[in-house]
Amino acid sequence: MTITALTGISQLVTNDPGIETPAAGHHAPLGVITDAAVVFDDTRVLWRGPERELPEGFADAVVDVGGRSVMPGFVDSHAHLAFAGDRADEFAARMAGQSYSAGGIRSTVANTRAASDEQLAANVRRLRDEALAQGTTTLESKSGYGLSVLDERRSLEVIGRFTAESTFLGAHVVPPEFADRPDDYVSLVAGEMLDACAPHAKWIDVFCDRGAFDVDAARTILTAGIAAGLAPRIHAGQLEQGGGIQLAVELGAASADHVTYASDADIEALASSSTVATLLPGAEFSTRARYPDARRFLDAGVTVALAADCNPGSSYTTSIPFCIAVAVREMFMTPGEAVWAATAGGAAALRRTEVGSLRVGAVPDLVVLDAPSYLHLAYRPGVPLVQSVWRGGAVVSSRAS
Repeated sequence: MTITALTGISQLVTNDPGIETPAAGHHAPLGVITDAAVVFDDTRVLWRGPERELPEGFADAVVDVGGRSVMPGFVDSHAHLAFAGDRADEFAARMAGQSYSAGGIRSTVANTRAASDEQLAANVRRLRDEALAQGTTTLESKSGYGLSVLDERRSLEVIGRFTAESTFLGAHVVPPEFADRPDDYVSLVAGEMLDACAPHAKWIDVFCDRGAFDVDAARTILTAGIAAGLAPRIHAGQLEQGGGIQLAVELGAASADHVTYASDADIEALASSSTVATLLPGAEFSTRARYPDARRFLDAGVTVALAADCNPGSSYTTSIPFCIAVAVREMFMTPGEAVWAATAGGAAALRRTEVGSLRVGAVPDLVVLDAPSYLHLAYRPGVPLVQSVWRGGAVVSSRAS
């Protein structure tokens, strides 16, 4: 087992709240160390601190990053990668003034059902690799474009080839064949479909919003999923204010995602719970919708995550750096808050303690930025700043300097 030291780090983001960050403008929980080094093997971080304190002979290999900054790999806790086709025409129509609704999902369902397993796998692999090259080292993905027992199960089987963070989202929308009998579809999702999909999933999710599922249906499906051994999460408050956020807290969901339309009572409930509010700025960007005000959540003490929501209809991006820049510009987050939300916040949304930080003992997933500070992720939007990505202590993506 090789022990590697990265040296020459201008700024190391550890997400260790035990490390004070005295420099003005930095988000305290980031635990920033300047002029730093970090040492790791293929399973865990062994040491991090000022380079001048690096024990001599500690590492087998030393890599000088040349004054670049280093941070934990991004943890993207919300994605929809198992699909076929795209909806570029729908995007163009929205940019011409048409409004977004959940109904567009049905067009992707037809393409996904027609695709082979290997076609679906090729698309998941392509998007996974794209995300990895931009610094995402932990990635969740949902089903939800099959909406039949067979197609939901095979979507999850495909997702399972690429990530352990697989989510059963049979309750994405009601498929066309059940349009006149939505209650029957709820029964199918909570019964036969769940039975087929639960062995291939870790999580269960419901799109609880206008045009999808109401609170009663969501409660039925999520409760059944919990009984089957899946952990709950929920899409809530993307299109209008409703009861989805309160339901997430009631059921102890790991996260309530979107939450664009949240009441003061919703935010108070989140703040007093372990449920993470996952914000998805790519969706608002791509649908010209209202951005959530992250300050309301942060100032109330809610744990906030940022995720890309990669999907073919409302957020066709895998770029967490892009989402960080948008969150800072449009959602009133500081650069440090956005970076924390895209790393430690995403880990909290997946209830993972070993990723999203570079504390001693953490998994050695990290990103080297071609910049002296994490601040540049928002300061230089659209610029490919990720110079290399390390996952499990090894380089998995790198570009020429």
